[in-house]
Amino acid sequence: MTVAANLTELAHPLFDSNNLSDQEQARLNNLRKLIDAGIDPYPARVQRTHTIADARARLEQGEAGDEPVTVTGRLKRIRIMGKLSFADLEDGTGQLQVIVRRDGVGEQWYNEIWKGAIDLGDFVGVTGPLLVSKTGELSIEARAIQFLSKTLKPMPDKWHGVRDVEVRYRRRYVDLMANAEVRDLFRTRAAIVRALREYLDGEGFLEVETPILQPIYGGAAARPFVTHHNQLHQDLYLRISFELYLKRLLVGGLDRVYEIGRDFRNEGVSFKHNPEFTMLEFYEAYADYEDVMRRTEAMIAHTAQQVTGGLTIRWQGQEIDLTPPWKRIPLREAILDAADIDYEAFPDAASLAAEMHRQGVDVDPKLPWGKLVDKLLSHFVEPHLIQPTFLVDYPRDVSPLAKGAPGNPRMVERFEGFMAGMEVCNAFSEINDPIDQLQRFLDESYHATEDDEAHPVDVDYVEALSYGMPPAGGFGLGIDRLVMLFTDRDTIREVILFPHLRSLKEGDSDQAADDDTP
Repeated sequence: MTVAANLTELAHPLFDSNNLSDQEQARLNNLRKLIDAGIDPYPARVQRTHTIADARARLEQGEAGDEPVTVTGRLKRIRIMGKLSFADLEDGTGQLQVIVRRDGVGEQWYNEIWKGAIDLGDFVGVTGPLLVSKTGELSIEARAIQFLSKTLKPMPDKWHGVRDVEVRYRRRYVDLMANAEVRDLFRTRAAIVRALREYLDGEGFLEVETPILQPIYGGAAARPFVTHHNQLHQDLYLRISFELYLKRLLVGGLDRVYEIGRDFRNEGVSFKHNPEFTMLEFYEAYADYEDVMRRTEAMIAHTAQQVTGGLTIRWQGQEIDLTPPWKRIPLREAILDAADIDYEAFPDAASLAAEMHRQGVDVDPKLPWGKLVDKLLSHFVEPHLIQPTFLVDYPRDVSPLAKGAPGNPRMVERFEGFMAGMEVCNAFSEINDPIDQLQRFLDESYHATEDDEAHPVDVDYVEALSYGMPPAGGFGLGIDRLVMLFTDRDTIREVILFPHLRSLKEGDSDQAADDDTP
């Protein structure tokens, strides 16, 4: 048997007896018992006839009988009582009691294999009739038990689950195994994505896919990850946004498009930032940012109704009402009210930085004017926007892809949506003037030596606009943050199955490795 050969010849610290706990060594010994008995602990297939949910449904409908069925799953609890044993079997659909009698599976198998080589966490297939026990438990009485996967690591404590965040994030499979609420969280995440798709599909949007590897990154202000294509001898970038490719599709005649996928930004991590994250972006021809605001309210309300059954959610003890319409506040007014600074009264970076310093805000004097405004927003305004709020009309300097506001050359038609003290979406009326767009790119790239987040000049995109793009509204939503809000989680790592974590090095503490700060 291949497993036996591997077990004998394998030399690796992972299975070195000197490195194993007593429980791990006992499980490895039980694996050897199975092999010696001629039992394949990892067979290629099993003939399952029913999920546990299906089996329970049959029992609840009174269909118990002598006809054998086969269910499969992980053994979550085992109680051996002489000639009779009970176990709890769990698959992805539910749990079922297994009754194992010595006379039912054979005395030798019962004594040597069931009592001598079984472990909590083993995956097995159980064949036998369904019945309701004397105590009213929905059960299956085993006539045969097939090993499907022998587990070599002990299971997490069934009463306390896994609480150590370092273990939970680094070994998410253990977290999911032990904590039912975590499994439910990711089912909710899937329901949120499904509801967003349902809304957009119902409104006539076409779901598309755009390149992840891009020759020029763009669509946002962020540092990219860089990779290299060996055959083409070309550096490529993991995308930081879908935007410029999706708007090329508007040029091509697709009026409503959206994409849900991963973006990658080579920047700091925090409770609301992960280098790899999930975004929804949509673009709609013949719409402006006012239309997009109304669509955003409708889409989030639809998602809340589908996922929670209502229009209110609770997050960290606060009730958030998603009922449209949401509050709309001009950015200038919001900052003036919160910080007592009218940024329009300080038209250059030097004067605005001086005023911010006078107000006790530490700023980098090299930051351009628009980034200083953004810092005022994040420092004074954002943490206090608990109920859904649109901040509207942003500085041109931080919005190189947004259409200018009529009558104010320094401002653009842009909004950001906030709730629970963080930004969840960003949108604007899109530039469709190729000359204006090229000038914006050139103005932004001027800061490239001082600002690593400067937007590169995408000549091909400008050429695409030269073929004509209809007036349009565009939108981007951070799905991870939306899931945080809908599931009452205070860190993005809770809602990403495999969040990015710092590599553990010798001497690192768990706390240092799990540090959330940038």
